[in-house]
Amino acid sequence: MPSYPRAELEAMVERWLDTNRRCEEALDWSALADLYTEDASYGWNVGPDDEFMAVGRDEIRELAVGLEMEGFGGWTYPYQRVLIDDVQGEVLGLWKQVADATRPDGSHYEVAGLGGSWFRYGGEQRWSWQRDFFDVGNTTAVFVEMIRAGALSEGMTRRIERMAKGRQPGHYPVGGAPVGLWDGV
Repeated sequence: MPSYPRAELEAMVERWLDTNRRCEEALDWSALADLYTEDASYGWNVGPDDEFMAVGRDEIRELAVGLEMEGFGGWTYPYQRVLIDDVQGEVLGLWKQVADATRPDGSHYEVAGLGGSWFRYGGEQRWSWQRDFFDVGNTTAVFVEMIRAGALSEGMTRRIERMAKGRQPGHYPVGGAPVGLWDGV
């Protein structure tokens, strides 16, 4: 793994955070795909039987920041900490996952626990590799709470209905993705 000047990595992080904020406001995350190399991979685990993997900028645009983000319009992912390793060219960002819907007490529905993204820098202001992690149990719990409260948006309801129909594009049995979660480490 090549090292990069710290200032270059810091600039990339700022570019990422700024683009992420603009995408949240626009309710459209597709612009994030421009921040990946042509051959980047982006994946995460979704429990003991399922993992997601998008390979290449086009799949990242279509699946990872497209199809997988459907229903999350209005949600925000405020980064709490960002750690930069300029020797390995890697970044770790820790974020929250906060719904725009609120409980009767006025608090926002929020996924408990840690959420994060581990990035590998590919030069030229683009990521070459990203892996996300989040607590699937806590994510499920907040969705169930929102369902019971009638707090799901129409988009999230459609998303859950789509997911209930079976394995979606980009999802694979654990170990069956075209690029493994730990490949490239």
